Formats: sequence, structure tokens, C-alpha cells
Amino acid sequence: MSLLLDPQKLDLSEYNYSLPADRIAQFPLNKRDASKLLFYRNGEIREEAFINLPHFLPDNSLLVFNDTKVIHARLRFTKPGGSTVEIFCLEPLHPSSDIQVAFGVQRSCTWRCLVGNLKRWKTGVLQVETGPGSKPLTLMAIRKEEMGEGSHAIEFSWYPAEQTFSEVLEVIGSVPLPPYIHRQPVESDSMRYQTIYAENEGSVAAPTAGLHFTENIFNKLKSKRCLSEKVTLHVGASTFRPITAKKITDHIMHREKISVTLKTTESIYDNLDRTIIAVGTTSARTIESLYWLGVKLAGQKSVSVPEVGQWDPYLQSDRALMPVKKSIEILLEFLTRNHLDRFSGETRLMIVPGYTYKIISGLITNFHMPRSSLLLLVAALAGNDWKKIYQFALEHDFRFLSYGDATLIFKNV
Repeated sequence: MSLLLDPQKLDLSEYNYSLPADRIAQFPLNKRDASKLLFYRNGEIREEAFINLPHFLPDNSLLVFNDTKVIHARLRFTKPGGSTVEIFCLEPLHPSSDIQVAFGVQRSCTWRCLVGNLKRWKTGVLQVETGPGSKPLTLMAIRKEEMGEGSHAIEFSWYPAEQTFSEVLEVIGSVPLPPYIHRQPVESDSMRYQTIYAENEGSVAAPTAGLHFTENIFNKLKSKRCLSEKVTLHVGASTFRPITAKKITDHIMHREKISVTLKTTESIYDNLDRTIIAVGTTSARTIESLYWLGVKLAGQKSVSVPEVGQWDPYLQSDRALMPVKKSIEILLEFLTRNHLDRFSGETRLMIVPGYTYKIISGLITNFHMPRSSLLLLVAALAGNDWKKIYQFALEHDFRFLSYGDATLIFKNV
């Protein structure tokens, strides 16, 4: 197969910019919806207030949110000598790789993790206990094999053994703030680094565009007759990392678990002729993955959901030119044939400049790290105007990254 777009021709140096440290928000604003909003449409850029977001959306728009819930994935262990080892849980390995099953496990489990201060932990068992006044709980960690990309398999065990691993993390773990937030988590982060509609546990980083939404905003959306649906993509730690490879084709997108209900799929199908807005890059990747799932299922009688590969959109084939409506019809037929009420699968979809968005008309998102896959996703939507957007934001005192301000970007027409 030939490539519709050759990613090897992408010059990553074109997707870099200077981000002063003092522009990275270290704390959220006191009110979720008090942030600024950068509005972009067909070359027009202006500063607005996020509280007025519904005013800038067409009536009857469909907004799609990611309802994943951030887990307390960061664990700190203090060794007898006083040195600290930090373990960041990434994904479950044993006894199940299914995230929901893994959270319900009792007694012991094994996860793929990142380990901070690894040189201080050659061998032995790490142990941490709850402090005075808390329900007694002891967690132990044993380092197993190295798994590549700086990660290790870590075996956890705890007592009382009847506690689930979800309960263990909630009590002993802390909010996994990104590394560019240079402080320890505080009590309010447990609420503020979580959307108000978070439901399905599994993310180790927040879908940050959703952090701005409040009940007030949702009520205003209803008055505009805007619809809302939810998808689930459990955000991995690698999502927000800058691309360190020299060539984009050497960058590996990690698999992330997605789940989309039959109801949401039907709603997307019914509203393809209206404005569909992805709330966050994770929602955008999930929605666009639906199209490629339909393409891959065409002509098949599969009973399992195929994985969406990193470069699937860039391979030339007759099926890749399939109309969006036909692709979603194939998905709905798949669900009906297999008596399923949702898709549950994995995506590695990477959206880079040159990609043609199939389903979404616009994106609500925060400002992203230089040379990151998220910035490339934005550039695929705004074209070269992404540079004007980010320059405007820097010149007008917008706050950047997870706890920063938001943008509303419409696809150019």
C-alpha cells in the first residue's frame, strides 16, 4: 500500500515553540469555568471567556466528552534509610489486563509502572502504611522484570487482603499530577484534577479540556439545544509527553483502552450533518477511531473489535475512502449482530498534520506541550494557523497545559 500522507516528510522542528516556565499553570483557578477561551474559526482569533462557550456553538451541536476517571496512580515509599522511591502505576498486567477487573482484585496484583529514584531500589520489598487516624492498611511492592521504555513490572500485595486494589490506591496513592506541575499534590487536586462527570476509573492523567465544565455551562448548553454524549478513553502517561524521536515514524503511540456505547454511536450517526465538537484530544481520537474501526470491519464477520493502529489512516486503499455514514453503519451492524451494547477495544491512532478529520467539526482543548502528539493533533485541525493561535495565547497571557486556559478551534472550511 502507498501512503495518503507520508509521515516521514513531517518536519517535527516545525511543531516546536518557546514556552516560558511561568506560563505553565501550577494551580487551577478558583472557579472551573473562570478561565479564558481562545476562539478560532477560519483564520479569526480572539480572546473570550470560557463561561460564554455555549454562545459560540451552533444550536443543536453535539458535544462528546470523555468520562474517564483519574486514579490515584502515584505511590510514594520511604526506605528505612530515608530515601524515597516513587511508583507510578500505568496499566495492569496480572491477574487481568482489564482495567475494571484489575481494580476489583484483592490481596495482590502486578502492574506495569514507572519508578522514580530507581537507583535507590536495587532489591527488596518496599512498604508503606496508612498514618495515624486512618483505617490500618499496609502496601508492599516487589520489583520484577524490566519492560522497556523505563517501565518495570511491579508486584503489589497488601493487608487487610479483602481490600480491593482500587480502595488501596484511593487510600495510599496520590493524584498523578503531570511532571511540569512542580509541586506535590494538595487535597483540592483530588477534586480539581477530575472532571465533574468522571465515571469510569482508569486514567493516569486527566482529560484536561473537561476540567473547565460546570453545571452552569451544561445548563447553558441545554438552552442552546446542544446535545452531549460520552465516550471513554483511559488516558495513559505517554499521551502528554513530548516526542523525543527525530522522525515521527519512530515515535510509538501506546495503546489506550476505549469504550463507546451503542447509544453514543447512534447519536453520532444521527448527527453527522450537524456540528460535532470533541471535548478534548482524547475524545477526538476516540471519535475518529470509530471511523477507522468501521473501515477495518467492512466485509468481515468478526466477533471481536479490531485495534486501530497508529498509522491506519495513512494507508491508501479503497476502503479508506469509505463515506463516514457507511463506516458508522458498519459499526452499528456489528453491534447488533453480536448483541453488544458498546464497543470495547484499543486505539493507537495518531493524528498528524495532513490528516482529514472524518467526524468532528471542532475541538475544545487546552494548550499543549511543544513537539507533542497533542500539538500535532491540533495542527491537523487548524493547519499552519496553529502557530498564530499559540503566539496569540502567549502574547495575551493565556495559561498553558493541564490547569491552564482553553481553546475552541473549528475545522477550516
